[in-house]
Amino acid sequence: MTKQRIAFAIPRGVHPLDLMGPLHLMYEAVEHGADLEYTLLSPYSNDLEVASSAGFGLTGLKPYCDFASGSFDLLYLPGADGTLLVDPAYLSELRPFLTWMREQYEAGAVLASICTGALLIGEAGLLRGRSCTTHWKYIEVLQQRFPQADVITNRLFVHDNGIYTSAGVSSGIDLGLYLLEQTFGAAFAADIAREVVLYLRRSGEDPQLSIFLQYRNHLDDRVHRVQDYLIQHLDEAPTNETLAGLIFTSPRHLRRMFKETVGVTIGQYQEQLRMEIAIQLLREGEKVAAVTRRIGLRSPNQLRVLLQKHVGKLPSELRQ
Repeated sequence: MTKQRIAFAIPRGVHPLDLMGPLHLMYEAVEHGADLEYTLLSPYSNDLEVASSAGFGLTGLKPYCDFASGSFDLLYLPGADGTLLVDPAYLSELRPFLTWMREQYEAGAVLASICTGALLIGEAGLLRGRSCTTHWKYIEVLQQRFPQADVITNRLFVHDNGIYTSAGVSSGIDLGLYLLEQTFGAAFAADIAREVVLYLRRSGEDPQLSIFLQYRNHLDDRVHRVQDYLIQHLDEAPTNETLAGLIFTSPRHLRRMFKETVGVTIGQYQEQLRMEIAIQLLREGEKVAAVTRRIGLRSPNQLRVLLQKHVGKLPSELRQ
């Protein structure tokens, strides 16, 4: 395998986490022995320091125009301030870079955008007739600016003919792990996921708001602690007594507090966790018996009942 050449194009107003998430994955991949190199690019020929949306500057960038077509295998486009990406003056300054980006793509480079980075791919004329996505707040903007694109809602990332578009910060990390898996294998990507303490990798088929993000829009740290414990110990099927002990209360008070704060019961929350993790693990090729144990159920039949209740159609592994 030849060394994989990766570049990160960093426009003015870049969102730091859109950049740093996948960039850190590449750093960890190199630390784990991956044969790759990454370059930080300025999309401006005469400005090698770029201010982020958070106000701090990013230095040590290399001008994109120093690299000929075919220089990179993968080009990341992190998101930037959405108000800038609809500003004609801002886009005009990026036109030479967008032409260069299109040439890189035509020479075989894969493009991967995070969040509003999809708008730059559209501005380069590369979304016509293609499926794509972006952060949920900018779905309508993407649809309006590029009506010939097939904009897909509620997806973490979408792939169409060498162009990957993703929803936002965390989905950019999911996409980065997926791309590492495509090049270096699932075991390697799983090692990197563990290194950066990601509980579960998500695929492009998963919704933007998974069970790991739903029901967390509250400020009760005690309930957050219980939710975190459930996610991390689902294979142990923790009892209400165990959960209540975490926050020094009674099981009865915990049940009432959890329902009032989250909007669903502890049992309903556990059930949705089990469903989502089971579907993910089955997609990744895990054996039914292993999945059953992983989510704290006693038998594959319980897993069948769970999935039939929530998704109707059973995966082929369970149609027995």
